[in-house]
Formats: sequence, structure tokens, C-alpha cells
Amino acid sequence: MSGTALRWVKSSYSGDEGGNCVEVAAEPTSIHIRDSKTPDAPHLTVTPTTWSAFLALTAR
Repeated sequence: MSGTALRWVKSSYSGDEGGNCVEVAAEPTSIHIRDSKTPDAPHLTVTPTTWSAFLALTAR
């Protein structure tokens, strides 16, 4: 992670019902993914290529 704080945003794949939201923070070389219910818990970090592949699979 870079020296600056991550800017978390709610994923467009999350609904408006609240509660079960995925948040992502993008950096040039990594994408961070967390559960909005537990923001202080460890989060998943993947490469932009992996994130793009995941999004392509979920769009089917």
C-alpha cells in the first residue's frame, strides 16, 4: 500500500439495501477489497488484471 490513506468507495455491484456492501480502493498497482460491515478487518488485495478478470466473469 502507498503512504497515503486508501480512498474506499462502495462497489457499483452492491445494492442500495445497505448492510452487505463491498468497498474497493484502487491504486495503480493494486485493488483493495473489503466488507463494509468490518472496515478494520484485513482486506483482500489483488492486481488490476485479476480484478478486471473477476469483473468480466461476474458480468456474464
